Formats: sequence, structure tokens, C-alpha cells
Amino acid sequence: MGLYLLDYGAGNVQSLANTLKKLGHEFHWISSPADFEKATSLIFPGVGAFGSAIDGLVSRGLYEPLREYIASGKPYFGICIGMQILFRSSLESPSSKGLGIIPSDIGLFSNADKAVPHMGWNSVEFLDADEKAHEGLDPRSSYYFVHSFRAAYEWEHAEVAQWGHTTTQYGQEVFLATVRKGNVFACQFHPEKSGPAGLKVLDAWLRESETDRATSPPTPRVARFPKPKDGFTKRIIACMDVRSNDDGDLVVTKGDQYDVRERADGDGVSARTAGAVRNLGKPVALASRYYVEGADELCLMNITSFRHSPLLDQPMLAVVRAAAETVYVPLTIGGGIKDTVDPDGTPHSALEVAGAYFRAGADKVSIATEAVFAVEKMRERPSADGVGEGDGTSAIETIAHAYGRQAVVVSVDPRRVYVESSYDGPYKDELVYGKADGPENERGKAWWYQCTVRGGRENRPLSVVQLVRGVEKLGAGEILLNSIDRDGTGLGYDLGLVELVRRNVRIPVVASSGAGKPEHFIEVFQKTKVEAALAAGIFHRREVGIDEVKTALLASGINVRTL
Repeated sequence: MGLYLLDYGAGNVQSLANTLKKLGHEFHWISSPADFEKATSLIFPGVGAFGSAIDGLVSRGLYEPLREYIASGKPYFGICIGMQILFRSSLESPSSKGLGIIPSDIGLFSNADKAVPHMGWNSVEFLDADEKAHEGLDPRSSYYFVHSFRAAYEWEHAEVAQWGHTTTQYGQEVFLATVRKGNVFACQFHPEKSGPAGLKVLDAWLRESETDRATSPPTPRVARFPKPKDGFTKRIIACMDVRSNDDGDLVVTKGDQYDVRERADGDGVSARTAGAVRNLGKPVALASRYYVEGADELCLMNITSFRHSPLLDQPMLAVVRAAAETVYVPLTIGGGIKDTVDPDGTPHSALEVAGAYFRAGADKVSIATEAVFAVEKMRERPSADGVGEGDGTSAIETIAHAYGRQAVVVSVDPRRVYVESSYDGPYKDELVYGKADGPENERGKAWWYQCTVRGGRENRPLSVVQLVRGVEKLGAGEILLNSIDRDGTGLGYDLGLVELVRRNVRIPVVASSGAGKPEHFIEVFQKTKVEAALAAGIFHRREVGIDEVKTALLASGINVRTL
């Protein structure tokens, strides 16, 4: 008897388990249909794609027992897909049948006025003014959403509106952030990834008596229309490049234009330490520090030699597990997400590698070199849009199919190729021109951006526009946009590159490389429509604090999450 968690076999459910342990709540896992009889409260931490969730439930014999459990009146808390399966169906997987408890269907966000997926922190607005019905939610807080499909708030339809509890606005679309009626409470956002505000939601529900959890009244029907501006915030992301040093220990390092070894340059680096891997701290300790300081998301990029056999890299998997136990914001893992073969000849698919990281506590995986090769391959299969066609076998396609596109990040490493201003070659429509008020070494010049692989060590016959349009079509949910030319310079983000990529894709873009002061974050958000900005070295070396960046952004009228 007691609290049970339902795991249907896909995505990161470990983070919820870590959260419940931190909050001091004991739980068991549903491992068979018979366990539903033992459960007196149930949490379904659904992650991934709608169809995969339904297939996972059906294949494990859990679909009908779940429906019967909810019908029995015992308390149910659904998260993300755990909320969406309460509906009849989803456009994400039209042939998959939801539980049909809420008589409506899940639709797709429009990308006409915004990037899709809806990926980041947003506020909620109550439909019931009674504070007793608020379930630990706070309209002043932000919560982490990551989804392409949503349940529209249909206030005109009484049978659907009575389920509404809170709404969120993204662009000009108003959708259900939480539903609540009788024994059911569910949220579209991830409370286990929403920092202290999200933990409060989980704790409030679990500290209610089971009788109170099972007897929530319907919500009064309230009309709600889009406001001129939504509550979506800009994300500040801290990135840690993790590799083994010469003693075999995993450390966080940072390169200058991708060179991570110390140089004897008279800047505190002696001849004795020159050539050593730059050590800026331990990954778990830094991750914990950044969480406390208010980072909206963390990236751990595995640049060790183990990236060629990632499932043998137990130290890196241990780092992910340990970080997930102390960090309650989204965690992206990169490095080695590809089809691999162990030294003993054992093959592993990219999907298997990603699954190992998800089970360890990652929320998203980042793919770099393999994404370039996948787009080169798809361009060999012509299509009407000129982008090419995938064949369903790439890492991007297989992972997105199983876990949803929101789980797949593509990390892009472009390098400038300078040309004459009269250039009339194949990339003439992608040229960027140095601005008169820009860095002196860029004025009067023109260039396009060539893709690289293997950490910038090898150029490929592919432009950055060709790459990002290709990976978006394959199923990527986000672009992590680096700049080899700006990396480690402190000159600010490459705004021409960011703007070029932002206008060529409809998925979220994270600006990376070059930040040296808070003004650079303000500049990239004010001059481009990028959704997030990432930094590494300036945070590691405490040259600039995350709180300092957010204070500057707020003072400039840019909406960010605050603690």
C-alpha cells in the first residue's frame, strides 16, 4: 500500500524519483498490473512521445489497469505525457488511443509566431480564485515546459472546461497547464525540473490527505483570451565540457577556440603546467553550484575518449546520476550519442546510448558530428524543399521517434569562410557582412559559415543553413549554436550567425560562444529572437555570475526566471 510511480520504459523518470527522495516521500514502482491494487496514490511521470507512451503501456499490460485505477477514484498525479494520455488522442500519434477521460484531443502548437517545441520556463494563471485549490502553485513563479503538443483551453465547452485548473500562454495560444477534478491532478510542465517552485507543487500534493487528493471539485468555467504578451522567459544555460585529465580524473574544462590545454602565455600559466588539460572544477560540484545560483538549464558535454564507447563510460554515467540527484532543472548530455561498437565487438545503437543517459537522469541529449553526417546523407535523397529526405535510421530520427523531438538537441560548430563582397557562389544568400560598429577585424568583410565535425577539427562541404534546416526536418527539437570564431574571445555572441540561423528554423535556438559580460546577454536577446543563451568559462571562473546576468536582463526589460 502507499505511493507508486508508473514507469512505462521511456525517458527520464529517475529525476522524479530523486525529487521524491529529497522531499522525504517513500514510494514503490509499478512493475506489474497487480501493483495497481496495492497503490493508494499514483504518479505517472510520462516523458517522451504520446504514441510511445501508449505503446509502452499496452505492451506491458498496464493500459487497462491504469484506466481502472483512475476510475476507482484513487488519487492520480500525471506529469507531461501523464497528463496528455488523459485525453482522447493526440496529433502527435493520431492512431494511438488515449484514455479518453477528458473529452478532448491534444493539438499541435502553431509555429507561425514562435518556436516549437515550447521549451523553457513559463508562468501559470489560475482559473479558480480559491487559494485552497492552488495545489502549491504560485502565479509569481515560472515552471519548466518542454512539449510540441498541447491541450487547448476550451472554455466554451463545459465538459472540458470543468477540468481546467490553470492555463499558460505561449505566443498567442492559451493552453491547459494543469487539470484537476475529483481524484485527478495533472500538469503539462515538469515539476521535478522546475526548481524549488516545482518541488513545492509535488510536496503540496503529497502532503494532502489521500481523501483530499481524491475529492477535488470541478473548476468554475472562466473565459480566457490571449494577452498581448505571454509569460515565457529567456533561459540562461551553464555548460560544462567534461573530459579526463592526464591523471584520469573527470574535470570540467574550457577551450579557447576549442583548445582545452593550457598555454605558457605569461598569464599565470607556467611552463610546467603548459600543455595540461585546463581544470576548472569537478562536474557535479559545479552543476550543484549553478543550480543554486539560478541556472535555468545545465549542459554536460562529454569530450573524453570514452565518447567512442559511451556505454562503457561508467564514470560519465555516474556523473550524470550524481548531478541529477542534486539538480532540479533540465540536464542536457552530449558526446557519443551515435551508433557505436565496443572494443569487444558489441554493437549499440544511438537510441540505446541515449536511453542509458535518460535513465541516468538526462532530460535531453545533444548530437553534433553525427548530425552533420546525417544531413549529408539526407541531401543525397532529393526533396521538393531542397533539404533532402531522411531514411529513418539516423540518431536524430530514432531518438525523436521514441522520446519526442524535444529530447533531441543538435550542437552546431560552424566556422567562418571569408569571401569577397562580390561573391556569387552557392552560399551567396547566406552571406553575413561585418558591421561598421562591429569588431574592427570584421568591418568591411563578408563570410558564410561552414560546418565542422570532431570538435571543429574537420571542415565539411555543408553550410550552417543547410545543416540546421536538415536537422529540423529530421526531428531535432533545439539548436545549440556555437561559434568557433568567437569561442573563448569574450567579444560577445556572433549576432550575424545567431540571426541567420534563427530566421531559417522554427525550433528553439540557444546562442553560445563569446559571452564576456552581462551586456552580451542583453545584446543577443534584444537584437535576435533567440530563446536562450549559454556560457561556460565566465561562469566557471566567476568572472560573471548567473545572478548578475539575470539582474542586468531584468533591468533591460527582458523576462527571466528568478528564484
